[in-house]
Amino acid sequence: MGKHVIVGAGQVGGHLVDLLVREGHDVTVVTRSGSGPDGVRKVAADAADRERLTEVTRGADVLYNCMNPRYHEWAAVWPPVSASLLGTAEDTGAALVTLGNLYGYGPVDVPMTEDLPLAATDTKGRIRARMWKDMLASHRAGRARVTEVRGSDFYGPGSSDQAYIGTDRFVRPLLAGKRVPFLSDPDIPHSWTYLPDVAHALAVAGTDERAWGRAWHIPTAPAFTPRTFAERLCEAAGAPAPRITRVPRPVFNAIGVVSPMMRELRSTRYQFDRPYILDSSAFETTFGLRPTSMDDAVKAVIAAA
Repeated sequence: MGKHVIVGAGQVGGHLVDLLVREGHDVTVVTRSGSGPDGVRKVAADAADRERLTEVTRGADVLYNCMNPRYHEWAAVWPPVSASLLGTAEDTGAALVTLGNLYGYGPVDVPMTEDLPLAATDTKGRIRARMWKDMLASHRAGRARVTEVRGSDFYGPGSSDQAYIGTDRFVRPLLAGKRVPFLSDPDIPHSWTYLPDVAHALAVAGTDERAWGRAWHIPTAPAFTPRTFAERLCEAAGAPAPRITRVPRPVFNAIGVVSPMMRELRSTRYQFDRPYILDSSAFETTFGLRPTSMDDAVKAVIAAA
């Protein structure tokens, strides 16, 4: 079995730890506070500290970037952290597997595939695009082995308060019969990536050399609307019919005046104002990993709520 170092122990890092431990790997989790799941080595370190991260990663087979800074911190946090992670991979020989997203593509009107240009016009999308371009340049120069797996908005057990249809913001209020505000139109189809599927894709990308040198889309079930998910959820749980209220655009914008997080969401609002569809067929075909269906995900979400 291999030695794996995971930077970040949030909604994705936790699932990845569980999976790798079950597979018998030696796992180290790096966070600023030194926190993390039980049963693994936990290290307190600043991911932007290349020297310290290299020390922790020395001898590892894979280094995973599972960090998820708050939106309003991206411009300050990501550049030094991504440079440190890439430098660590170059210094140690560990394969660098980065958890990415779809922001780098910018607004699109077609199902997203990995060959779309990285044409983002907003700051967050440009940051993610630059991170990948730097990684790919290092790979092509023979300095590091890298890959990036990209998902759409996450949902599932353990989803954070940043998740649009996550446990705290969406699932628990609906199951309690409460009205839930939604920041966009709840009847627009959207691709949602299931958290355990994210962990599986990361683990595959870290242990199969076919993944290196390009980006991949995480296996993601066919798109569905937030309202459809809510209806299936409440029906399966025996809860009252869902009540979802769309937050008007002026109110959405007004909240951003006092909330840095909400202010940052303005630039990615396009993802929810029209169908936003992810095509993950390349990963599914290459590695034989199928996405979890929405109905199976609903059962797991209810069990964990």
